Amino acid sequence: MEAAAIYHRPDSEFAYLYQPDDFRVRLRTKRDDAQAVDCFYGDPYDSEKGQWPYETIAMSKIASTEAHDYWEAALEVPHKRVQYDFRVVGTDGSELLYGDRGCFPFEPSLIGGGGNPFRQPYFHEIDRFQEPDWVRHTVWYQIFPERFANGDTSNDPADVKPWDSTVNPGRTDYYGGDLQGILDHLDYLQDLGINGLYLCPVFKAYSNHKYDTIDYLEIDPDFGDKEVFQKLVAAAHQRGMKVMLDAVFNHIGDRSVQWQDVLTNQSKSRFANWFHVNKFPISYQETTDFEHANELSFDTFAYTPHMPKLNTANPEVQAYLLDVATYWIKEFDIDAWRLDVANEVGHHFWRQFAAACHAVKPNFYILGEVWHSSQPWLQGDQFSAVMNYAFTETVIKGFVDKTLEPTRMVAGLNYQRMLYQQQVNEVMLNTLDSHDTARLLTLCRGDKALLRQTVAFTFLQEGEPCIYYGSEVGMDGGNDPDCRKPMNWDPATQDQELFAFYQKLIKFRLQHADLMTQGALTWQVVDDDQGLVKVVRDDGATFVTGIFNLSGQAQKIGALQTADSVVLSQGLTNDELAASGFVISQR
Repeated sequence: MEAAAIYHRPDSEFAYLYQPDDFRVRLRTKRDDAQAVDCFYGDPYDSEKGQWPYETIAMSKIASTEAHDYWEAALEVPHKRVQYDFRVVGTDGSELLYGDRGCFPFEPSLIGGGGNPFRQPYFHEIDRFQEPDWVRHTVWYQIFPERFANGDTSNDPADVKPWDSTVNPGRTDYYGGDLQGILDHLDYLQDLGINGLYLCPVFKAYSNHKYDTIDYLEIDPDFGDKEVFQKLVAAAHQRGMKVMLDAVFNHIGDRSVQWQDVLTNQSKSRFANWFHVNKFPISYQETTDFEHANELSFDTFAYTPHMPKLNTANPEVQAYLLDVATYWIKEFDIDAWRLDVANEVGHHFWRQFAAACHAVKPNFYILGEVWHSSQPWLQGDQFSAVMNYAFTETVIKGFVDKTLEPTRMVAGLNYQRMLYQQQVNEVMLNTLDSHDTARLLTLCRGDKALLRQTVAFTFLQEGEPCIYYGSEVGMDGGNDPDCRKPMNWDPATQDQELFAFYQKLIKFRLQHADLMTQGALTWQVVDDDQGLVKVVRDDGATFVTGIFNLSGQAQKIGALQTADSVVLSQGLTNDELAASGFVISQR
């Protein structure tokens, strides 16, 4: 047995309080190296009385990656403190005792002794990662406001283009989408089954995308005003929909009052320390690309001279942005913030941000845009979750591009899951496309069967599905700006069958929201030769099974259990599943 591969870390995703009386411990071993793992645990103060009266629990293997197996157990801890160590039984028959001091040949007399056990000295409820419960019961719908619907032509920009969902929009084109347009179509979204609205920025800004904020405390005039926004939030809440706004606190637009003052007064500006200016006077070398400059004398988002980076270590900037964050919660009752370029802002500020938001609304949801492993932000003191792009990329490579075999895809998904506490996984945002990526239908090369298969798989995973506007009626588009076409509102060209598919899938997901987020996840079949993946979700009473054919040809899947009822399927004939086929059943 390879002792060097055995790993555990207290007070982390390997040891955390899931519920007030439910302490979870995980252990990592080399893949296929251990046949069993036991956890010995009990009150640390009882060990001072002589022989330690410990409890023993067999740990379950909950996930495997290419290199490791992960084991987990739920411990009942009555006195809010615990010490524990592990017995690892190798497939070669060897046994090790693993604790805080490392690995030793197993002897029963060593259990709990010699200062070796791991300890959680006391469980503070305030330190437990507490996700908003409502998020687990949400299916999100992302809206790019300028392209969703034009409900008020009186606020159209002067150069607005005719609404046309077939065009390939340019980076600076305007089509007149606004908040009234979203308000006018809430019934449509309710009919689809959506209960979470994720809006790209709506604050006053220069561009059509609004990620270059001019004033965080004003609605962009192209979109309407605060009155219509208040109506939108109220109408959404009446329909049981939550509202998440997108905020850009990493940088601000160069048309903002603050940056304009710096340009005018240079180092003498009262806002000079609001930014990361490396050298005065402010300067940069323009290129033919509006979004890219050389020789920048100040820090920016990427190399964009029109988005100077805010100095969030500055107390004045902190106070300003925290006022912004709490203003929209207090005055308009929003339910969540999505934070753009969140990984480029200091952790110190995000801790203040989370505390301020939760002080106003304890069940507030904070979603960070982080495209990579996000452990530093997901310790309970900053974000509730992140946009789960690591999940997205793994699913796309497995289902769509076929560059990952099923075993490697599942290993990649398990690796991401094991990075976080279970309650974090339960509230991740799982999107397959967005305003920053090519649309899923385009990635699928127009193959709607493949799209449906990929979406169905995503709806069975932990974390909340997010639909990018128009995907439900068959909209396509390449990378930005092509993924930002005006919404197709023409019933004659909308794919109504696809809409009905999304409708049924959303309804099923919401009916089983607790099972899908909190239930067990078991990969029963992962077969590279047949290209089959079979995943089971269960809560002990209800079992939902999904079988997916990732190969390019029909595959035998065996007869479904007689107690199973088929909820949704594609390409299923008796016991055979066509290419891009799937079947979701329930028992």
